[in-house]
Amino acid sequence: MKKRKVIIDCDPGYDDAIALILALLNDKLDIKAINATAGNQTVDKTYKNLIRICNYLNKNVRIGKGVVKPLFSELSDASHVHGKTGLDGVNIPNDIEMPKLETSIDVMKNIIETSTEKITIIAIGPLTNIALFIINYPDLLNQIDEIIIMGGSSFIGNRTPSAEFNIHADAEAARIVFESGVPVIMAGLDVTEKSLIYESEFDEIAKLGKNGMFAAEILRNYNKFYLTLEEKFNGVPVHDICAVGYAIDSSIFEGKEYHVDIECEGKYTYGRTVVDFKNRLKKEKNVKVLFEVDRDKLVKMLIDEIKSENGEVYNA
Repeated sequence: MKKRKVIIDCDPGYDDAIALILALLNDKLDIKAINATAGNQTVDKTYKNLIRICNYLNKNVRIGKGVVKPLFSELSDASHVHGKTGLDGVNIPNDIEMPKLETSIDVMKNIIETSTEKITIIAIGPLTNIALFIINYPDLLNQIDEIIIMGGSSFIGNRTPSAEFNIHADAEAARIVFESGVPVIMAGLDVTEKSLIYESEFDEIAKLGKNGMFAAEILRNYNKFYLTLEEKFNGVPVHDICAVGYAIDSSIFEGKEYHVDIECEGKYTYGRTVVDFKNRLKKEKNVKVLFEVDRDKLVKMLIDEIKSENGEVYNA
């Protein structure tokens, strides 16, 4: 079986951690590297969390560290969701040996320019690292198959009334990515808020050995935030798992191609992903926007990988 070669860019983060469990245990992805970006917490903390997760899952993966702040602004993190560490309440070893430091840009450049096959980028945090790569190495963009992002929303935001967190965190970077000419898959709130893991499933997952207990602990701590919201989900929308799930099995998702712009100037709309549903602008379609997911198959995909000690292939 031919594996899909991927680089993951993330900011762990509870939902990033669940997405990484799925990615690292799955046998359809050939993960060439995982980069940390600032977002849910500072890059120092997300980088350390990334190493903690890989160590806990016994996965030896090349890891890069991204820049400390967005392109043109200061970092505004999501510590109110993920806590002071980014993984508050999650009981995995904190005392770890740090690998040789590599920057995310250098890691991406080295892998993409030496690969004999196109690389897929799965970006489940703010897009700063990806934008900087595009700016610095435009000649390598034809070596990228597509960029699958968790970010954006066609309608309502979760950071502001109109903007989703990952895009709002660095809208200028998102604009560079969306205008790069590389095919973009947008797994935004339209689909991720349908990707619930129900509270009733937490205990089932917890029974699935060491990795299941780890996943359930993440979900329970993540759920503490969702229980504080006026809008009730009856579980956790595990946003980032959608981007990884799409890379593994795109058939369980439904979407449509549109032209999408990123609003970077608006007082109330900064970070909005403006989807041209009616083709008013007459611009080339640059993004496939995901709207639907077979939730049961997505959650089964995760559970099956956690069950399998060797990360056996998911079968729809």
